[in-house]
Amino acid sequence: GDLRSVLITSVLNLEQLEVDLFRGRHHWVPATQRLFGGQIVGQALVAAAHAVSRDEQVHSLHCYFVRTGDPKVPVLYEVERTRTGKSFSVRSVKAIQHGQPIFTCQASFQLSQGSPVQHQFTMPTVPPPEELLTQEELIQKFLQNPNVAEGYRKRLTKIQAQDVPIDIKPVNPPDIFSSEPQEAKQLFWVRARGYIGETDMKVHCCVAAYISDYAFLGTALLPHRQYRIKFMVSLDHSMWFHAPFRADHWMLYECESPWAGGCRGLVQGRLWRRDGVLAVTCAQEGVIRVEQTANQSKL
Repeated sequence: GDLRSVLITSVLNLEQLEVDLFRGRHHWVPATQRLFGGQIVGQALVAAAHAVSRDEQVHSLHCYFVRTGDPKVPVLYEVERTRTGKSFSVRSVKAIQHGQPIFTCQASFQLSQGSPVQHQFTMPTVPPPEELLTQEELIQKFLQNPNVAEGYRKRLTKIQAQDVPIDIKPVNPPDIFSSEPQEAKQLFWVRARGYIGETDMKVHCCVAAYISDYAFLGTALLPHRQYRIKFMVSLDHSMWFHAPFRADHWMLYECESPWAGGCRGLVQGRLWRRDGVLAVTCAQEGVIRVEQTANQSKL
C-alpha cells in the first residue's frame, strides 16, 4: 500500500517559524539517549533545501557536530544564504539547543549541467536483498541460541525493540559470538521504511543523509572487537551526491575504515543503486574510546 515513510511525515518534517528559521522535533532516539546524528544532518539539509529553488539540487554537504544533542527539547535550525550564483548556491545551517550551537553545516546546490567527463568505481558483487535476512531477523536468530549469555541477550533484545525507520539487510554480518578482529569493511542493503515515491530529488537526499549515519562509525571497530566501547560519537560528516536515486528503494551501502588512531576513527561509504550506479559518497570521523581490558566471552 501507499504507506508514507515516517521519515517524511515526521522525522524529517520541520516546522517553519520564520523565513530561514525552522524547528525540528524528534521521533527516534538510540540507546545512547543522545540525538541521532543522522537525524540532525537530515533535518539541516531539509532546512537548507527550503532556501533554494526547486531546480537546484544538493551535490555536497559538510557538517560538524560540536555539542551533544538533547533529545528532550526541539532543535532550531537557522539558515544563512551564504551565496547564490548562476550555477552553484551555498547555504549554511546552524542547529541550536539551549541557546548554543550543537551542529553546523554547509550545503552546496547546483543547477543540472551535462559533461562528457564521467567515470565511477564498480559496484561490489553481492547477493540481492531478497536473499538476505533483515537485521531484526538476524537478532531473532541469535536470541534463539540457548548459549547466549544473559547480559548479551538483554542487549540484543534492547536493540530489537528500537523502532528504527530504516530497513537494513547486512550482507556480511559479523560473528557476534567472536571477538576476533575482522576486516574494517561491511556492506548493507538499506532503504527508508514506507513509501516516498517520485518527488523533488532533495527529499530523497535528506532521507539518504539520515540513513548514511546509521552504523557507519561502527565499521572502524571491526578490527578491534576485543575491546569494550566506552564512548563513541561523530565529529563530522560529509556527503557528495552524484546521481538521482530513490531512498525508498534498496541501495547497497558499502562502508570501510581506512584508518583509526588517537582516539579517532575515519570511515568512508558509498551508496549504490541496484543497477550499479554510484549515487552517494560519504565520509565521517568520530571519537572512539575503549576499555583497555578485553571483552569477556559472550557465551
